[in-house]
Amino acid sequence: MGVAPEEVFRRHVAALTTGDVDAVVADYAEDAVVLTATGEYRGRAAVRDLVAGLVEALPDVTLKATHVAFADDALFLQWTADSTVNRVTDGVDTFIFADGQIRLQTISCTLTPTR
Repeated sequence: MGVAPEEVFRRHVAALTTGDVDAVVADYAEDAVVLTATGEYRGRAAVRDLVAGLVEALPDVTLKATHVAFADDALFLQWTADSTVNRVTDGVDTFIFADGQIRLQTISCTLTPTR
């Protein structure tokens, strides 16, 4: 059996909080899809661009999961984030995992300047 979704999620959050774009992107399947209000990001190269933008928008981030619900290979997540540049108070993601990687993710959040 592969890596459990809970372990992938823990690893994913740890990489996000350190700003390690390569480690974050490694959690995604080669053909992963991420859907956001700004569009569709298909494949690791597109996901890398999205993640790099998020890391840049949220440097030195502190993430807080306000609600986490796992069911089989799916995860529903509500979250907040604080950084030196922006904050998020309304983050909501959905993840679908397959074979120890993120196969599909949706992200909804509003970046608000910290200052």
